[in-house]
Amino acid sequence: MGKVIAVANQKGGVGKTTTCVNLAASLAATQRKVLVIDLDPQGNATMASGVDKYQVDATAYELLVEETPFSDVVITENAGGYHLVAANGDVTAAEIKLMEVFAREVRLRTALEPVRDQYDFIFIDCPPSLNLLTINAMTAADSVLVPMQCEYFALEGLTALMDTISKLAAVVNADLKIEGLLRTMYDPRNRLANEVSQQLKKHFGDKVYRTVIPRNVRLAEAPSHGCPAMYYDKTSSGAKAYLALAGEMIRREETARETAQVEA
Repeated sequence: MGKVIAVANQKGGVGKTTTCVNLAASLAATQRKVLVIDLDPQGNATMASGVDKYQVDATAYELLVEETPFSDVVITENAGGYHLVAANGDVTAAEIKLMEVFAREVRLRTALEPVRDQYDFIFIDCPPSLNLLTINAMTAADSVLVPMQCEYFALEGLTALMDTISKLAAVVNADLKIEGLLRTMYDPRNRLANEVSQQLKKHFGDKVYRTVIPRNVRLAEAPSHGCPAMYYDKTSSGAKAYLALAGEMIRREETARETAQVEA
């Protein structure tokens, strides 16, 4: 069964969409079957995948609100090599419409149940706020991947996010856990960045990925060219970092499986 990972942080501008798109493309390049679900009404993950959000026939709105079959919503051809459920401004209306329906928190989980076995990884790009869309993502997810910058305010935001995840786990998804903390836009020359990085490793241990995503112009430029960084400039430090992250994630999964087999 595919692993469902919500990419979330209540603080904006920390690299959620960049991480979602580039990690998905890197895993797809290793022959894993990957799905990206864009739940952000801005549709940035959709555009960064080379899909025009204004021209799509169906989006996450149809999947969540109208319960359109997954096969009629998913886009199988895009620049990232993964499957995609797109988003655009229509998804803003989804939050309002979901308020009127029964079992609104589990709409996404219900939609994914028939197709989870078709994928190795399913990534959900969450909006930078706690709303019904984010709650749907957290309810459907097995774990949460948290991209964050190594700066003072990011630590405060992380505390709030951890509290939110704990509350959601208690109410809607008892199995929800932290997949990992990813340091993004990292500049090793910055003393504060190094200090915050050490604090993260001290408090969260192996939940902090060893891979660090550097500040990189190519990562910022790639979305405007409608493709992940590895297809825009595979030699860039950003593209290499996300390939390294994909490798680290795969190794973690293999280790977890081996441990589970031994314990069984």
